[in-house]
Amino acid sequence: MNQLVEEIRAALWSVWNRRWLALGIAWGLCLAGWLVVALFPNTYESEARIYVELDDVLADQIGIAQGSRERQVERVRQTLVSAVNLEKVVRSTRLGEEVTTSAAMERAVERLGEDVKVVADGENVFEITAVSGRSDLSDSENAQLAQTIVQRMIDIFREENLGGARGEMASSLDFINQQLVARQRELEEAEQRRLEFEALHPELIGGSASLQQSLAATRSELRGVEADLAAAQTSLAGIEGQIAGTPRTLIVPGAGGPQAALLQAEATMAQYRAQGLTDSHPDVAALTRQIATLRERASADNGTSGQSNPTYTSLVTMRSQSMAAVQALQSRAAALRSELAATMASQAREPGAAAEATRISRDYEVLRQQYDDLLQDREQLRLRGQVETERSAIQFEVVDPPTTPRVPAAPNRPLLLAGVLLLGLGAGAGIAFALSKLGSTYSTASQLERSFNLPVVGTISHTMNSAARELRRKHLKYFAGATGALCLLFIVLLGLEFVQRGLLA
Repeated sequence: MNQLVEEIRAALWSVWNRRWLALGIAWGLCLAGWLVVALFPNTYESEARIYVELDDVLADQIGIAQGSRERQVERVRQTLVSAVNLEKVVRSTRLGEEVTTSAAMERAVERLGEDVKVVADGENVFEITAVSGRSDLSDSENAQLAQTIVQRMIDIFREENLGGARGEMASSLDFINQQLVARQRELEEAEQRRLEFEALHPELIGGSASLQQSLAATRSELRGVEADLAAAQTSLAGIEGQIAGTPRTLIVPGAGGPQAALLQAEATMAQYRAQGLTDSHPDVAALTRQIATLRERASADNGTSGQSNPTYTSLVTMRSQSMAAVQALQSRAAALRSELAATMASQAREPGAAAEATRISRDYEVLRQQYDDLLQDREQLRLRGQVETERSAIQFEVVDPPTTPRVPAAPNRPLLLAGVLLLGLGAGAGIAFALSKLGSTYSTASQLERSFNLPVVGTISHTMNSAARELRRKHLKYFAGATGALCLLFIVLLGLEFVQRGLLA
């Protein structure tokens, strides 16, 4: 510990013994450093924060999805510092006053790109920052220029989101209208070709695909008609069989006629038999002859004098209806067979016409579908344009307007001035100490003893007369004055810096 204290004392004595050298070096370095610091132009920074609202129910209803709007805002954020937009800023501020060539414009745009930053501060907040530290401008002009740059960037952001989007929407509508006119003309031509072809080949309307569908439908209908015809014929045959086994009239006792008399006589004969009368009985013999006569008359009458049978009449009516249905089905089946044969014959006779019909129909359907899709797209774009015009899907708001800088953002001149002072003093002391190490003198008796490994008997103090002491005091005054002047110069420079800031504010 004692050795360390001794080394410190020795170092301080070495520096103090060469104090004028250290002070001179400090003055030189401080003057040079402060001059360099003074040449640094002040850089002023202005910033603003904008808020972008992406949530809009009406925009979602018409198809402006939130993902689309977020991509649009991200695209604007990325292109906000593009060369085109930065060139707009250069031309609209005093940065473009001395720009006369394209090369100068490129340099100005490149430098401005380094001075402008757009960063996302949260989900919907963007922060725009611009700095200006041009040596050819005063501090107030640099501060005003930084604020102007940020304001112009905000204007460009608004134009990109509102005016740019509307202009893009209008150009899109114009393009779709041009496409609609062209598609309408092509559609009219295709429809005219189809009408002309159908007038020449009405059986091939719709092309081969439609023809095949028509053939399939006709065959299916013919199979259904033939099935119905077979069922109707079977039903008619059954009705005919029922009619053959059903009498036309019904014999009712007491209703009159040969049949009724025959039935009465047979009933009387049954009574006689029940009474036990034999064939030899006169009444039975007479009644037998009467029954034979009545049978002959009933056979000759053939049942015409009996009552009409309602079942027979109903069956006859059903037979008539069945015969009419059978005839209608037969006619329909014949017509379908004729139509099927004519279509197949036409297809076999003109295969090229069928292919042409298919092509014409296909072209017409494709053009019509394209025209309908374009109409729908135009209406959607028109609605989106109205929404973005009257109620923008992106709500834009300036949260913090561009600030007017009062204090330079860089450099930190007070800190640099103090750093130069400390560096100068430290360098002077360090050089003085280094020079002391190069010499062959010793600051203390202990150093001498350690160097020669011999005991030191004693030391002789430095004695001075009164004149030498007076000269020494004068030199100390000079040294203190020079040191104080250096510190006073530092304080003056600091004061000038703060006064300059106060004048800007």
